[in-house]
Amino acid sequence: MQRISIDHRVRSELRHPEKAHRPDNPVQRKPDWIRVRAPSSPVYAETRGLMRDHKLVTVCEEAACPNIGECWSQRHATMMIMGEICTRACSFCNVATGLPHALDAGEPERVADAVAKLGLRHVVVTSVDRDDLADGGAGHFARTIAAIRAASPGTTIEILTPDFLRKPGALEIVVAARPDVFNHNIETVPRLYPGIRPGARYYQSVRLLDDVKRLDPSIFTKSGMMLGLGEERMEVLQVMDDFRIADVDFLTLGQYLQPTPKHAAVARFVSPAEFDDYAAAARAKGFLQVSATPLTRSSYHADADFAALRDARERKLAAQGIRV
Repeated sequence: MQRISIDHRVRSELRHPEKAHRPDNPVQRKPDWIRVRAPSSPVYAETRGLMRDHKLVTVCEEAACPNIGECWSQRHATMMIMGEICTRACSFCNVATGLPHALDAGEPERVADAVAKLGLRHVVVTSVDRDDLADGGAGHFARTIAAIRAASPGTTIEILTPDFLRKPGALEIVVAARPDVFNHNIETVPRLYPGIRPGARYYQSVRLLDDVKRLDPSIFTKSGMMLGLGEERMEVLQVMDDFRIADVDFLTLGQYLQPTPKHAAVARFVSPAEFDDYAAAARAKGFLQVSATPLTRSSYHADADFAALRDARERKLAAQGIRV
């Protein structure tokens, strides 16, 4: 057991060199309500094989998502474009940090081909942060959206983007490609940003979501937070209010899970009842769609959630006497 622990630590330090000097935060035992089974489905193996054959990266693997077994067994995989190395060093994230490689010009078409072969009705495409690129990767997002539209015209597209901090014109490029859902995660409350998301700015993220609606009100906007990092209830409710001012349509809330001892510690495990309470508060504030459970992640059940989101908008417009 000791040798396994040492090997894990070496791997995490190589993957996250900026965290190697930090003292360890013991990884707490998870409560029963967030334990999941190891993947074993033959369809899981097929999905994994397809990703390998197309030389694609998924956030499911890179971020150590607890839902990978369930999602991949249903052929749902979240593509992560622009490589597997991020230029940011967030203390919660398991994606590798460092100097990324050059963009792969053939990646958009390979993503589109994989989407077609998986037969996805709805696909989520995310990326690492690419602060090294003049447009933050906006053009690559746009090319990927266009390639999926060409290969699978009936597939709805959800993107989960970086904040495009100090990348003028980048957001306009992505919005012009007209994804169905524009997601950008706020991750945590403003007070915790210096320690949890030091390379980002809270109000930049809120403004990004607000600007999407200003540029194209027909695009659904979505954002999410991790709970259990030390946030207070009133801070979470304030973030909800900030989102509603920005007309964000869809809110996701999930439990933060610590990837390695070098990452930010879990302050506490939020109970399912508390998640239910937050969900009720969010619905009362006017979000069209809310997903708030310990295992909720940005792309978890994204296809069913998108259908519910679209229906909710149609009902809202119909109630206002607007024909859809």
